[in-house]
Amino acid sequence: MKSPVVKRSIVIAGHKTSVSLEDAFWRGLKDIAASRSVTLADMVGAIDTERQHGNLSSAIRLFVLEHYQANCDDRTTRKPHDLMIVRPQAASILRTE
Repeated sequence: MKSPVVKRSIVIAGHKTSVSLEDAFWRGLKDIAASRSVTLADMVGAIDTERQHGNLSSAIRLFVLEHYQANCDDRTTRKPHDLMIVRPQAASILRTE
């Protein structure tokens, strides 16, 4: 049986790294980057800079999950800024404005 997790290479901050993600998370990340008019590498770089613990693959999964939860919850009570704490220089990439 083939693993649903795929290892992908990406260059962030001039360094090549790899992340292991399921296709659904990779597609979600690409969609978020496109909707914010940023490159995938810039989006992953910002996530990498902002992560508090865990590995980069986990940080990406949590970012994608929080993005879609915020969009769903935005219709009720929570706002996207309640879900993510980001430094000002990364805010335009990571936070829904």
